[in-house]
Amino acid sequence: MNKIYPSAKEALSDILKDGQTLGVGGFGLCGIPEALIDAVRDLGVKNLTCISNNAGVDDFGLGILLKTRQVRKMIASYVGENKEFERQYLSGELELEFTPQGTLAERLRAGGAGIPAFFTATGVGTIVADGKDIREFDGKKYVMERALTPEISLVKAYIADKSGNLIFHKTARNFNPPVAMAGKLTVVEVEKVVENGSLDPDQIHLPGIYVHRIVINANPEKRIEQRTVRQAN
Repeated sequence: MNKIYPSAKEALSDILKDGQTLGVGGFGLCGIPEALIDAVRDLGVKNLTCISNNAGVDDFGLGILLKTRQVRKMIASYVGENKEFERQYLSGELELEFTPQGTLAERLRAGGAGIPAFFTATGVGTIVADGKDIREFDGKKYVMERALTPEISLVKAYIADKSGNLIFHKTARNFNPPVAMAGKLTVVEVEKVVENGSLDPDQIHLPGIYVHRIVINANPEKRIEQRTVRQAN
């Protein structure tokens, strides 16, 4: 089965629809699927629910989908760098399901593992637990969290072979693997593709069974979210 598509737009054009739930990998602006996010914008789908660690910044990452008003709801753990997100949320234009970062990672991992729900102590006694099932185990209270299974997952990896076995680069390995595992259909953006058998099996971070489509973006921008410099003495 050929998993490689000539462009991000072609990889998404026949599967992306209004109202879908998208899982989007990355941590801040590190390891985000830049070309795939651009393709979502260009295809013009609307009323999306986006599951991601963050909402990008105003002019990059998921911020560009907020700017074009294509996102109806965010399920995220951190949204502090995006002024447009703040404006839309405070004005009631954008729905937010705020989720602790570890809980978000586990909800995605559980979705990929076929576990429908789990209990965690994180959030008990806060608004995070409002309306959720609370149970006691060994004298301690836990809140039930549902797994996440996005209809389409957009993921960034460093290298793929033609079967979709993936290697991630450093910080990009944080949220991209669970996002890839959780998606019912996973599209991966990579910097290079190698022949099957070229990757050391012990170095593969995610097996190709989770990957349905691959696009190549050999020169991603990799923008820095916050640059701090130190003046030389």
